[in-house]
Amino acid sequence: MKEQSRMEKMMIAGPCSIESYGQAMETAKYLKSLGVKNFRGGAFKPRTSPDSFQGLGREALEIMKAVKKETGLITSTEVMDGKDIAAVYDAVDILQIGSRNMHNYTLLQTVGAQDKPIILKRGMSATMEEWIKASEYIRRAGNDNIIMCERGIRTFDTYTRNTMDIAAIPIIKNETGLPVIADPSHGTGRKELILPMSKAALAAGADGIMVEVHPQPERALSDGEQSLSFEEFRYFYREIKSRD
Repeated sequence: MKEQSRMEKMMIAGPCSIESYGQAMETAKYLKSLGVKNFRGGAFKPRTSPDSFQGLGREALEIMKAVKKETGLITSTEVMDGKDIAAVYDAVDILQIGSRNMHNYTLLQTVGAQDKPIILKRGMSATMEEWIKASEYIRRAGNDNIIMCERGIRTFDTYTRNTMDIAAIPIIKNETGLPVIADPSHGTGRKELILPMSKAALAAGADGIMVEVHPQPERALSDGEQSLSFEEFRYFYREIKSRD
C-alpha cells in the first residue's frame, strides 16, 4: 500500500454504509469495471444522532470479506472500538480511523500495533499539529504505514458540511513525509463540489481521493446527499483520470 500511495494516485470509492450484500457487491463490481482498485464501506457508523442508521456491524464485515473474495479489490473500513480490531483486521486490507476517533489515543495505539495500513482521518475540529501528533501515536506503536486523510474541518460557514483545508495537504506531506489523500464527500457534503475540490486537492499534491458512491443515493441510509450515483462517478472518474 505504501508503494501504491506514493507511485500512483489512489482512488478509494464505495458506499458510506454497507447496507446489504447486494448493494455492496453491485457497487464493488461497478467500480472494478471502471478500473478502481480500492473499495471502502462502513460497517460501524458513528452518527451524530442516535436515531440514525448505525451500520450493520459484524454482518457488514462478512459482506466486506465476500466483496474482497469475489472482486479482488483492496478493502477498507473504519475501526471504532478496540474490541472490534481482530474482526476488522480479518475482514479488510486497510484499517481506518474516522474523524471522531482521531483523538482516541488508546484506539490509535491499538491500531498502531497492527501490521496493516492505516487511514487516519483528520478530526473535524483538529489543528494540523493535533493531527500530526495523532499519527505519532500510531507510529510509536510500531506502524508507520499511515495514510493521512484531509476530510474537512468545522468552521463558521454552514453552506458546506465542512470546509476542505486544501493548504493542509502540502503542509502535512512536508511535515510528516506520509501520503495524504482527500475526502471531498465529507469535506463539502455537497456532491456538486466533489469534482472541483478533488481537482484542487490533487493540484495541491494529494496522493489520492476518497469518495462515496451509492447505486441510489436518494435511498441511501447515510450520507446520500454527498454520494455519487454510478453515472455521476463514471463522469467524475473519467475527469480525474484525464489529469494523469
